[in-house]
Amino acid sequence: MIPQAHLTFVAPIATGRVDDLRQLLLSMNQSPGVADPQNALIPFGSLEELHFARLVILEDQTLQDIRAYNLPPPQYPVYLAFFCDFDGSLDAFLPKLVGCAHGGLTIIFEHCDDFSTGTDLLKWMKGHHRNPATSYINWLGRTMLQVREEEALRLAIRKWLNADSSRTKLSPRQLQSDLRSYIVSEQTAGRLSLTPDPATPFIWELQDIAHLIAVPLLLILLLPLLILYAPIFIIQLRRRERTDPEIAPRPTPSHAEQLGTLEDYDVTNQFSAFGSVKPGLFRRWALSYVLWIINYTTRHIFNRGRLARVTTIHFARWVFLDDKKRLFFASNYDGSLDSYMDDFIDKVAFGLNVVFSNGIGYPTTNWLVLGGAKDEQKFKYFIRRHELPTEVWYNGHPGLTALGMQRNTLIRQGLENPGMPDSQLQQWVQLL
Repeated sequence: MIPQAHLTFVAPIATGRVDDLRQLLLSMNQSPGVADPQNALIPFGSLEELHFARLVILEDQTLQDIRAYNLPPPQYPVYLAFFCDFDGSLDAFLPKLVGCAHGGLTIIFEHCDDFSTGTDLLKWMKGHHRNPATSYINWLGRTMLQVREEEALRLAIRKWLNADSSRTKLSPRQLQSDLRSYIVSEQTAGRLSLTPDPATPFIWELQDIAHLIAVPLLLILLLPLLILYAPIFIIQLRRRERTDPEIAPRPTPSHAEQLGTLEDYDVTNQFSAFGSVKPGLFRRWALSYVLWIINYTTRHIFNRGRLARVTTIHFARWVFLDDKKRLFFASNYDGSLDSYMDDFIDKVAFGLNVVFSNGIGYPTTNWLVLGGAKDEQKFKYFIRRHELPTEVWYNGHPGLTALGMQRNTLIRQGLENPGMPDSQLQQWVQLL
């Protein structure tokens, strides 16, 4: 298995260069917000292991909200965020990225504060990479090569079935046998390839096992302190929940229209949101702890097609900025934004609450997990208001949903398993 990894690049933009940079980024697109895979600056399509990428200008329009706490708006820089989700390690991917897009990256990064022509690009990008507080991968180990090969397999099977309608009337066992023969002939002719799953890198596996064990051990060691602190935490939490202001007005028509022009060009969409954490150490520490726990679950539990009960997210991550006083969230999801939010509200509203209730203006929660996102309209206004337009977004497998990729994998597995029981074989035929 080849695990997936992330590039999470964030750098401050030089004063007065934001508008110029935005226009430059927009020139990379073939339609609003959707990157040309072979654009002149970063030819994403040349990076075969790349699943998704985005460039976003992090310009927070909600900084004034902190006035609700009788605090002056802080002075933060405007950032450029460049995120990539890919197969393999960052150390292997980053030199490839720099190698195929050195000139374009240089032109882009010249708009940033501490970059100039002649800067060691690879070293500079590594210096601006940040480890996300939490990241999510829909299916750990599913590579771009596997995605392409299994989609080609599905299309080949569909073509074979359409060529002779009598084939659909074969018994499941005979159909599987005939299909296996056909696919072998296609592989022999070089028209199809089904690459075996490679071995998992030993170092990655060792680190993953260590993390799997270390976090529960640490929690066990801290358990007496956590039990002692629990009543204090509840008092602190409830006091804040009763007084924290809600700031969830209806987004302005211009903001909603700007975001809407970037959505629904494909079955998959991008989402970028940015906001401030409620003032004080309590909220920062609470949010850090919650994301630390969530990161454990996404790394070891929810890595086979679902985040809790949500199956539509491909990749997601939460990134702290400015000494954990602000949080950026980015995801790639299937369907419309409304269906995406409804999915979370209906299935894991408590999960939304434990994270985003630590943000300024979030709808009022009770006992951390109740209320909040269950006030559907306020929640949607809050989210939409904090959403940012994603200037550039690349999808390495357009037209394929997360469930579609899972279906393709099941088709392949069934084809490669001639000893499948009849009951499973019947279910497999329904996938074709």
